[in-house]
Amino acid sequence: MAARNFDCQVATCNGLAGITDRTLNYFNDQEMTKIRLAAGEEMEMCSRTRSILVATAVAAAVLSLAGANVLDDFAVDWAPQNVRFAEDGRGVSLQLDRSAGCRIRTKTSFLYGTVSALIQLVPGDSAGVISTFYTSSEGRQHDEIDFEFLGNAAGQPYTIHTNMFVATMGNREVQFKPWFDPTTGFHNYTISWSPCMIVWFVDGVPIRLYKNSQGVAFPSSQQMSGFMSIWASTDAWATQGGRVRTDWSKAPFVSNYRDIRLPVNDDFPAHSGPCELNKDQMGHMQEIQGKYMLYNYCHDSERFNGQMPRECKQH
Repeated sequence: MAARNFDCQVATCNGLAGITDRTLNYFNDQEMTKIRLAAGEEMEMCSRTRSILVATAVAAAVLSLAGANVLDDFAVDWAPQNVRFAEDGRGVSLQLDRSAGCRIRTKTSFLYGTVSALIQLVPGDSAGVISTFYTSSEGRQHDEIDFEFLGNAAGQPYTIHTNMFVATMGNREVQFKPWFDPTTGFHNYTISWSPCMIVWFVDGVPIRLYKNSQGVAFPSSQQMSGFMSIWASTDAWATQGGRVRTDWSKAPFVSNYRDIRLPVNDDFPAHSGPCELNKDQMGHMQEIQGKYMLYNYCHDSERFNGQMPRECKQH
């Protein structure tokens, strides 16, 4: 129904523009002035209507995606006063203020699977603010697969920070500059974890691939849960190397999450599932990395004194 009304309204606006252009020649100067004023008001109203209808259509498309019920499937880890669950169970808002951030986690864990969420990040001045979406196991020797979104000063782009830990060893950072504004709407972020590879996706496009092969550290023995959180970097490392600090006068900072998809434990039975990206996916990933990658640990030989991690020979 919304789409039909949208088409009708756009047709009316376009028709008004055409009538205005075609018919002014049939009137005298005074009449033409009145018509132009009236047409201008109608066109302005049409423009506003069109914008509202477009926004409504986009929102409807986003909300139509299936997702987990956050009220049933998630528990609050800390600072419940800063967690706001949507009444329909399909979304959650995480808030950071001077007193605390917050975190929620899935009630179940899984060995392999895909997790995804639609996320709208903190707008405006978000320097020092870190919003996250990741998977992690328990214990001191934990495994972890990360999306972290590093805020920035107003008008400056976020950093999409990806990382992976095996037995608590990380140092596998790859960072990107977003090619869109992640604060003005929801975008899909997906982690796909199979026995043979991990893929990070943004809006369905792979941006990073980590393959399991002999001699390469890979998370394969510990079940993980899904997590979402917001917190502040106390030493402000997250924004421009610590040069820009969090402006607490702009608090509270809020990131919104919707339509979270969770795996079932048999999503990827042993030795099954995709082990390669297809040709188109590889092409899209290479294009994103060529244009928007800010940092790749495999390109940082100085950091590792020339002794590059084994996986860097393959990725």
